[in-house]
Amino acid sequence: MRNLRLVINNDKKTNEKEKFFVKKELQSILNLYAKMVSNGSWKDYSFSSGTKEVSFDVYQRTSDKPVLRITKNLKPNFLNEKFFIKDRNGNIIKKSENLNLLINKTSWNKLKLIK
Repeated sequence: MRNLRLVINNDKKTNEKEKFFVKKELQSILNLYAKMVSNGSWKDYSFSSGTKEVSFDVYQRTSDKPVLRITKNLKPNFLNEKFFIKDRNGNIIKKSENLNLLINKTSWNKLKLIK
């Protein structure tokens, strides 16, 4: 017979919940995406995920690299490092602890997309 162990207070279930955007976050990102598609600025999107972050990638044209990334940091070191906006090279343009504030405070039309 195998040796069985009882694990109490396992944090694995709480970590599995946070592996993606929650519904309200995704809704605000998709609202922004719809607005930018109607302007003609953005054409396509995708999702990418890793062990430390999940991101919404924006494409101006179908290309190899995304033009912008809205990233949720799953293991932030500081409170204001929960959400990022990154450019094509992975440089952080803006960061915030609240996604809605990050989206509303960013002037998306003035943000230059480099081809």
